[in-house]
Parts: sequence; structure tokens; C-alpha cells
Amino acid sequence: MAKQTNLDTHTEQMLGDLEDLKNWFQQNEKLPQEIEPLLLRRFYQCMYGNLEDTKKLIEVNYALRQKHPHLFIQRDPLDDDSRRTFDYADIIPLPGLTPEKYKVSLYRFRDFEPSKMHHTEDTRAFFMVADCRFITVDDPANDEVLSEGEVQIFDMKGTTMRHISRLTISTLRAYVKFLQLAFPVRLRAIHMVNCPTYLDRIISVVKPFISDEVYKLIRFHTTNIETLYDSVPREMLPEEYGGTAGSLDKLREQTQKILLDKRDYLMDPKQWVVEKTEKRNGQSSSWRIFK
Repeated sequence: MAKQTNLDTHTEQMLGDLEDLKNWFQQNEKLPQEIEPLLLRRFYQCMYGNLEDTKKLIEVNYALRQKHPHLFIQRDPLDDDSRRTFDYADIIPLPGLTPEKYKVSLYRFRDFEPSKMHHTEDTRAFFMVADCRFITVDDPANDEVLSEGEVQIFDMKGTTMRHISRLTISTLRAYVKFLQLAFPVRLRAIHMVNCPTYLDRIISVVKPFISDEVYKLIRFHTTNIETLYDSVPREMLPEEYGGTAGSLDKLREQTQKILLDKRDYLMDPKQWVVEKTEKRNGQSSSWRIFK
């Protein structure tokens, strides 16, 4: 009975805090006009329910989006750039949660030709998939359950130094900074599977951009994929990785359907663009001159 009372008190506290955050968000001229309730809740959970820390994280998130609109705002999952990315690479959130309640996503090349890689456009596609996932429930059987963290799997099969040479430094820097400072979920682990023999050369290129804290989260699976099963249950993995979550084709199709369903959301300026004060208040700048 006492446990139930504590749960009820915690829920009431959370709902009250989320309502306060919603009001703060709508009145904050540093932020867009709207935010999805589930995304707001993820920010709150990421900061362990600390209101002030949550507000700081939200402001950093949208400030970086405004700084890099070509990655976070000017986007369309149906445009030619996005189609090219999704034709040669997989960016797939995997179903379910780990026993620790972590969400897992898989990233891999389908076509190993380096000329197919366009780093900035591919990064934009990555964030479109992530933004869709953040407003999608983690456990369809219980929509109140939120993931306690994020696990990423990078399949290095087919990756060559020619791919690495196509990295855009400014895009890599923005990507890493966003993950380290602005992601609305806690990064728990990064698994690198099918690592090539020249992995050390690849790491030497990207390591300067990664904080020590994030680098410590990276796990290199250099012998076989069996060691991945210690962290990610087989039932969450695609059949091609020894799992039982269905084929990559099926999971890819599900991801693309969600992108199409959420296309209006991804392209809605009210969700992402911070307007100037006069526009937010419905006034023109010329009118304000004479006020």
C-alpha cells in the first residue's frame, strides 16, 4: 500500500512538473512554438526529473538546431537526398527494450561503394529517424514505459578509409556535439561490430571529436558478433544478426512507414524553428518601430 502511495505521489509530481515545463516552453522566446508531450517527457526523464537541468538541456537542443538548420530543420524524408541515404544505408530503431530498459538502434551500409556516402545528408537522415523515434512509444504494450537510455550498434562491415575520407569535419563536429550535449536520452553504449583490421586508423580520425566520457561507452567487437548478445538480447536483433526480431527488410519497411507518417511533423516549423520576437507575437518589425 505504501509503495502504491509513493508511486501515485511520484506520478503527480511528474505530471505537475511536465505541465510547468509545457507552460515554460510556450512562453520561452528561445524556443519554437510547440513540442510533442512525449518528447518533453524524454527531456525530463533524461535529466532525472530536475526541472532546471531539463530546461537547460531543452534550450541547448534547440539552440544547436538553429545553428545547424541544414541538419535539423531543412529536411524532407521524401527528397532525393534522403532517398539516396536510405537506399544505401540502414538507420533502424530495433523493437522492444533491453532488460535495463534501453532502446537499441542499428546503423549499417547496405551498399559499400564509398561514392554513395554523403556525410551531411546522411547525418540529416539519422536525426530525422531519431526525431521520429522520440515521439513514438518505446513499448507498445505499455505506453507509459520510457527507455532509460540509448544503445547504438554500428556495423562496420564494408567500411574503408575511402568512406572515412568522405567525412565532413563540420558535420562530424555538430553530430558529436549534439549527441554529447543535447540528446533527449542518455547514451549508454556504442557497439562497433564487424570491425576491420584497420580499425585503429578509423578511430584516430574520429577520436579527437569525441569526449572521453563518450569514448568510454564504445565497445569494439573484433572477433565475432557473439559478444554483442551479452548486451543486446537476440529477440531485439534482426535475423541477419542471429536474432529473432524479423528480417532487415521488414524492420526497414517499418522505419520508412513511420518516417512517412511523421513527415508533416518533421517539416513543421512550429516544432523546430525559433521565430524572432515580433513574428512570435504576430507583429511585423515595421509596426514595432512605431510603438
